Amino acid sequence: MGHNEADTRAKLIDPVIHTLGWTEDLIRREVTAGTIEIISGRTKRRRGKADYLLCLPGEGGNPLPVAVLEAKKEDEHETLGLEQAKEYAKYLNVPFVFSSNGHLFAEYDSFEGTVNEDMVLEKFPKPETLRKLYEEKKGFALDSEVAKPLFVPYSGGQSERRYYQDAAIRSVLEKIASKKEKWNRVLLSLATGSGKTRIAVQLLEKLAKTGHLSKALFVCDRNQLKTQGYGRMFSAFGDNVAIVENKNPQTNARVIVSTYQALGIDEDGDQSFFLQNYPKNYFSHIIIDECHRSAWDKWSLVLTNNPDAVQIGLTATPRKIKGAATVGKDRDEEITRNNVKYFGEPVYEYPYAKGWEDGYLAACEIVKRHVSIDDSLLGRDELVKKGIYEAKTGKTLIYGDVKDAYVRTDFEKELILPDRRKAMCSDLFDQFEKTGGPKQKTIIFCVNDKHAEDVTNELNNLYIERGYPECEKFAFKCTQKGIACGILGENQETLIANMSGNKNSHFIATTVDLLTTGVDIPCIQNIVFFNYVTSPISFYQMVGRGTRIDETFDKYMFRIYDYTNASDLFGEEFISSPRHEPSTPKEEGKKRKIAKVHGYEIEIRDEGKFILMRDDATGRDRLVPLEEYKEKLAASLMEQVENLNLLREMWVHPDDRKHLISALPGGESGALLLRDLLDLKECDLFDLFAEIGFGVPAKTREQRASDFAYKNETWLLSLPSDSSEVIKAVANQFKENGIQELETRMIFYVPEIKKAGGTEALGKVGMDVEDLLTEVKMGLLAV
Repeated sequence: MGHNEADTRAKLIDPVIHTLGWTEDLIRREVTAGTIEIISGRTKRRRGKADYLLCLPGEGGNPLPVAVLEAKKEDEHETLGLEQAKEYAKYLNVPFVFSSNGHLFAEYDSFEGTVNEDMVLEKFPKPETLRKLYEEKKGFALDSEVAKPLFVPYSGGQSERRYYQDAAIRSVLEKIASKKEKWNRVLLSLATGSGKTRIAVQLLEKLAKTGHLSKALFVCDRNQLKTQGYGRMFSAFGDNVAIVENKNPQTNARVIVSTYQALGIDEDGDQSFFLQNYPKNYFSHIIIDECHRSAWDKWSLVLTNNPDAVQIGLTATPRKIKGAATVGKDRDEEITRNNVKYFGEPVYEYPYAKGWEDGYLAACEIVKRHVSIDDSLLGRDELVKKGIYEAKTGKTLIYGDVKDAYVRTDFEKELILPDRRKAMCSDLFDQFEKTGGPKQKTIIFCVNDKHAEDVTNELNNLYIERGYPECEKFAFKCTQKGIACGILGENQETLIANMSGNKNSHFIATTVDLLTTGVDIPCIQNIVFFNYVTSPISFYQMVGRGTRIDETFDKYMFRIYDYTNASDLFGEEFISSPRHEPSTPKEEGKKRKIAKVHGYEIEIRDEGKFILMRDDATGRDRLVPLEEYKEKLAASLMEQVENLNLLREMWVHPDDRKHLISALPGGESGALLLRDLLDLKECDLFDLFAEIGFGVPAKTREQRASDFAYKNETWLLSLPSDSSEVIKAVANQFKENGIQELETRMIFYVPEIKKAGGTEALGKVGMDVEDLLTEVKMGLLAV
């Protein structure tokens, strides 16, 4: 058997490329966080995927990654896995991809889109060769002034950033250095929770250290974002960063953090404050947070008054505009509502599903529920017969006060249906009870302030009626109107802080749009849609409240409870229709009274469970029914593995196992999520695959560990007694963490194994330790 991948790299590839100039300081190892596995109620990160980057040296000491090098087994073709490596290269933001088995190598050049193969490793390109190609295609020299920020080290070292953050930063700096069309307008698109503010800080810091930054503005439209941005900026710039508030322009600061409102640039603001304090091209760099939403209408003054500034837009939802060009004074519209047209295509994208696969964002299960009455058109005659009345006065409505018909998008807005609300709240409470109880941090998106209040009251009543112990603020309303009226008893910041940090209160927040963006509550376990959502942008922002991992609360996944088909918006493009000024004044009709009616039987039906996957063809998120994913996974598994014996043989060899899992739809993250949702958390992934692929009932890790002795009795009896005891102790570790637990040398430091005789006793067997461990793994996976 040939070298495994690690051996190929260490014994065959590294010595050759070292002689060609690729010294250790030019080789960087990037490792993802690793997917999260829940074992016996405890969380454990699996090993992250490791990529080896080839870097170019430059002034500053931080080498620039330009290529990914994929090592294959010595007995495999050098082109194997090149397609997968190309996908890695996209997210690593490197233009060159190499794959080698230690003898031959293949290369992919993203500039040309070509693949070359069957080249002897001794002909591998030298650093100066790749440098020349990089400079030629990127359009700037790496020893030029514009390239200096690319080589600036992170102040906190490489551990200061995640691999995709570094890739995003380099992509921005590369576009700026290129001086090509729209070089000073840059768009970044990264999923909520991936650290866009951290990227902004590190970008400005690199630019400042090379003397490229004179005055910077970090602008947003929410106080929460402003506070978060200031905290991060202060850690890098100290007293050189300041917040604009109380009409203090903070012109002495090098980095200014502000909301548009504080600058006087909103619908009701006085633009003279901005214009008088910040003359044209005052800022050298502007970062617009949440730019899909920011810079509308008057807000565009920040951009138009600084045309020479480097303008960087950050978003999780890059907006495009559809339809004909806008009419009249729509220059602002083109700047602000069509991000792609103004900034150009995003220089880097990191979607939610990729973040989940990498282990940086929480996994997501979608539970779809169907409300029977939402299929109905409620007509005037029917409603009058049921005694429809005005919600605010209780007076019966006469025929002329009632609309011809009400549809689901009118419910709770124009027509309040207490029976519908009660049924939905009761069903949601049932779902909570099935998944660990009602005390789960949850955001429920409601139709309006009144609906949020009614849902809050309903859930608090259910909590009491079902006999749960007293709880301070089990469910509470968190809406803009409630806070503005001072009726909540706590301001927004206090409510959010209590929800984020208190494990004994503030569990369920009902809201309309206050918690859609600019609010960081990592502990959120559930996002609930009681409202109808039509905008993909709004929908993704709402879902984004749940994507963060929170280790304090042991939160590594979240659920979406969808009562309104909102999740159908997953994967939709972020498109807005152009806004046109109406040609004729809008007629003011009779203001309709808000109505209420009782007397409906409401049924809530289960419409299945879904998981979110990344479509490899389009790169978009896609909603996949759990059963469909299970079937696809099984079919793909059967294509890769002919029978159970071959699966077992592949499973005990780490490289083979890694390639098998990565070739399956959803990869390791998808398989782990499916295992958890099928209630097989106590099983190794081997048993999931054995069950769905070959119909062999899954066994728990504990079962396999306890069965090891009798299934391998003949072998164990043939060994020295102390060797046999050590092998049984090694096998016993499987019940804790599965197959990977037996693949680290640290296993021989486990007290149970040392007490049984350790490596000294194993030496009596007369087998190589690695081969012996493989034999143990085969014995554990015996049917």
